[in-house]
Amino acid sequence: MNNEIKKMKKRGVQAERELVKKLWKMGFAVVRGPASGAKVKKAVYPDIVAIKNSKVFVLEVKKRRELKSFYLNSKQLLKVIEFAERAGGEALIAIKIDSLKVWKVLEISRILPQGALPERIKVDKEVVDKAEELFAYLSKKLNIGLDKFIQIQE
Repeated sequence: MNNEIKKMKKRGVQAERELVKKLWKMGFAVVRGPASGAKVKKAVYPDIVAIKNSKVFVLEVKKRRELKSFYLNSKQLLKVIEFAERAGGEALIAIKIDSLKVWKVLEISRILPQGALPERIKVDKEVVDKAEELFAYLSKKLNIGLDKFIQIQE
């Protein structure tokens, strides 16, 4: 494995750990997948599972330095969806964008194309830009006012 790939994986793991800490401080029961990012063929491991008030959020975590288009592996997304369905939860992509200092969220079901799935799915920059901020999304799903939700995380 070359050094650039190692650096990318390390940044991804750091983003996952950062999100786990934030969600935990906000009162979620949260775990990071034990084989997150591993090339496990038959297993279904999401990056993060977060639970609060009987709501389950299954998260695939991505980190980008700046706002731009990117690609996702469709098989990986289908595994996250399967895990979420088994858990009775929502399959989401949480994207940290360093230049904006923000976490965005995409519902996986909304970005999957209809019909035959390509191996990789392009997520356009505009889709990410218009995506809801992650913590606002979670507060809405939990029926907690954003003010109170933000106070909880501090």
